[in-house]
Amino acid sequence: MRIRLPAPLVLAALAALAPSTARAQAAAPTAPDTTVPARPLTLIDAIRLGRVRGVNAVLAQNGLRIANQRVGERRADLLPQVGGAGGITRQTINLDEFGFPGITGVTPAFSVWRLQLRGSQALLDPSAIVRLRAARDTLAAAGLDAQAVGEVAGATAGLAYLRVLSADETVRAREADSTIAATLLGQARQLVQAGVSPTIDATRSEVSFQAVRTQLEVARNGLDRARLDLLRTLDLPSGTRLALADSLGLGSVNLPSDADAAVAFARDHRAELAAERARTQAAERSLSAIRAENLPSVGVNGAYQQSGPALSRLAGSWNAQLLVSVPILDGFRRQARAREQALRVDAQETRQRDVTNQVETEAREAVLDLASAQQQVTIAEQRLRLAEQELSQAEQRFQAGVAGSVETTNAQSSVIAARDALIQARVSYGTARVGAYRALGVIDQLQ
Repeated sequence: MRIRLPAPLVLAALAALAPSTARAQAAAPTAPDTTVPARPLTLIDAIRLGRVRGVNAVLAQNGLRIANQRVGERRADLLPQVGGAGGITRQTINLDEFGFPGITGVTPAFSVWRLQLRGSQALLDPSAIVRLRAARDTLAAAGLDAQAVGEVAGATAGLAYLRVLSADETVRAREADSTIAATLLGQARQLVQAGVSPTIDATRSEVSFQAVRTQLEVARNGLDRARLDLLRTLDLPSGTRLALADSLGLGSVNLPSDADAAVAFARDHRAELAAERARTQAAERSLSAIRAENLPSVGVNGAYQQSGPALSRLAGSWNAQLLVSVPILDGFRRQARAREQALRVDAQETRQRDVTNQVETEAREAVLDLASAQQQVTIAEQRLRLAEQELSQAEQRFQAGVAGSVETTNAQSSVIAARDALIQARVSYGTARVGAYRALGVIDQLQ
C-alpha cells in the first residue's frame, strides 16, 4: 500500500528555500514507532538526523572516541607507575660459588616469602611531553573529521529529502495532467458524437490520456522508492512512516554572494581544512618528540619489600633511586626516524594545500551553482506560464472546431515538459543551496 505524503505542493515549498523566519518545531523521534504516523519531518530535521544517525557519522564518532583513548595512553607515560608482587620461593644455595673462605657445601632447602610494592615517576621526559601534545592534536583532528563526516551525512540526508519532495511533486503534476487529459478526452468524444471532429481526434486524446496514466504510475513508484532511500539514509527501519513537512528553509544563516567572500568564509568554517591543520601540527609535534629523545630524562623509582622464611617472620626493606638517563648513541636510529618523520610532515603539508584548494574551489562553485539555479527557476516559471497559455488557447480552438486534437495534445505535452522542468529547477535550487551550506561549512549551524 502506498503512503501518500501530506506535504503541500512542493512548487511553493521549494520557493521557500530562501532563509525563512518560520521554522518547524517538530522533529522525528530517534526510535520511531512504525505502527503510527510519525510527527512531521522537515528538511532541517532530516539534515540533523543524517548528521547523528548516518552510518558514516556514527563510525566517525567512534573513531573520535578511539583517538580520545589514545591521548590517555600517552598521558600514562607521565603519570606514576605502581605495581605489586608477592611470592614464595623454595630453594637451596651452593655456597661454593661465592668463594667464601671456610664456607662450603649446599644449604638445606628453605623457603623465602617476598611481598613487594614498587613505583616510579617521570620527573622530566621532554619526548613524552611532546608526544602527549601530538596526541591531543590528533584528537582535535579526529573531532573535526567527525564533524566533517557528519556534515556530509547531513547533506546526503537533505538531498534524499529533496528527492522525495521532487517525486511527490511529480506525482501531483501527473495527477493534474491526468485531469487535463481526461477533460480533453471528454471534449473530444463530445465533438466526435456531435459530428464536429473526426474519430481520430478522440483516439489521439485517448492515447494521450493513457500515456499520462502510465507516467502517473511511474511517478508513484518513484515516490515510494525515494521514501525508502530517505529511510535508508537516516538509518531508520524501512517500514517507518514519515510525514514530510513543507519547510525547506535552511535557517537564518546568510550565504556570502561574492566568490571571494565565500572562499574566506569557507577557510574559516570548513571542518576538513581545520582537521588537516591539526594533523599538520600533530606531525610537526611528532617530529619534535623524536628530536627530544636526544635530551636527558629524569625520573625516580623505589620499592618496599617484606621478606623472610615465613609469613610470621617477615622483615621490611626499601630502596629509592633518582635516575638521570642521557642518550648517547643508538646506531643513529633516532636520526633516521627524524628524517622519516620530516618527510611525513612534508607529505601532510602537501595534503593540507590540496584540501585548501579543494575548499576554495567548492566555495566558488557553490556560489556559481546557486546563482545559476536561481536563474533556472525564473526561466522555468516563465516557460510554464507560456505553456499553460498555449494549452488554454489550443483548448479554446479545439472547442470552437477550428483545430484538431493534435494541437491540444502537443500543447499538453508542452505543459507536462514545463512542469517537469520547473520541478527540476526548484529541486536543483534546493540542491545547490544544500551544497552551498556544505561547501561553506555551516550545516551544523542550521536552526
